[in-house]
Amino acid sequence: MSEAAESGDAPTGREIWIEKYRPQTLDDVYGQEAIVERLRSYIERDELPHLLFAGPAGVGKTTSATAIARALYGDNWRGNFLELNASDERGIDVVRDRIKNFARSSFNPERGYTIIFLDEADSLTNDAQSALRRTMEEFSDKTRFILSCNYSSKIIDPIQSRCAVFRFSPLGDEAIANQTRDIAEAEGIELTDDGLDALVYAASGDMRRAINSLQAAATTGEVVDEEAVYMITATARPEDIEEMVQAAIDGEFTTARKKLETLIVDTGMAGGDIIDQLHRAVWDFDLDERTAVQLMERIGEADYRISEGANEQVQLEALLASLALSEN
Repeated sequence: MSEAAESGDAPTGREIWIEKYRPQTLDDVYGQEAIVERLRSYIERDELPHLLFAGPAGVGKTTSATAIARALYGDNWRGNFLELNASDERGIDVVRDRIKNFARSSFNPERGYTIIFLDEADSLTNDAQSALRRTMEEFSDKTRFILSCNYSSKIIDPIQSRCAVFRFSPLGDEAIANQTRDIAEAEGIELTDDGLDALVYAASGDMRRAINSLQAAATTGEVVDEEAVYMITATARPEDIEEMVQAAIDGEFTTARKKLETLIVDTGMAGGDIIDQLHRAVWDFDLDERTAVQLMERIGEADYRISEGANEQVQLEALLASLALSEN
């Protein structure tokens, strides 16, 4: 929980909770204990290398970077920390201009270096990454780089070899449940057990999604329960997904198709979201191994075709039809 929230100094009004409750120190980061321990040792020994944070959204990469800056520079951390989003400025000019100018002009006499944090670094072009690598070499005596990305494979090897690589995993259910429960208590929200379970399920390892969903659901009434969460997140209940798949496996294609139409039209789900939920739930279904593998194969085909621009409903109906036909 943030210092502002604990001290009561947070500004009043309708705030964005993901910022209001963003952890201020490494000790407050949920669910990444092994990574936090290693980062803390760098700070204690004052031997911070270049860092590369890789992992999905909402798992603590940006929070860890700002927490490092706060720990090193205290209240003056903003003056010693340049944050850039590479997805906004992904060309070579951002490296030659903003990054190089900050690295050249900034200096911290106490630590001997300042920090440049480059978020979504996997969006940089190869030319920009090559220029970044040269900048890292040239200013390594007074600048440390922290790069954040979803896919480390998109970062060129010369940069990876210059960084200590940390792979952030999706957050566990317990970590998400603990923070959402803490926020609900701090905000005076009545959060039911089934509502908490629904938040954890809808988040799928993404803390930002869980907190945003909690804030959105809290606006619908005095109590945040399962119904409020599934309504506000346009997420299907796991049992609805299972019933749809089971109907197809049983050869009842018309029933399965109606359930799919309910998810798309009434619940408002996108085809990609249904694919994600199907993928997450395959091994939770009571299926024999052959059928489960077959379903995974169909999910992969539908996901690829949807990502290439095919009609979502057509592809999902084809998925269900293939399951129905395979059992007949």
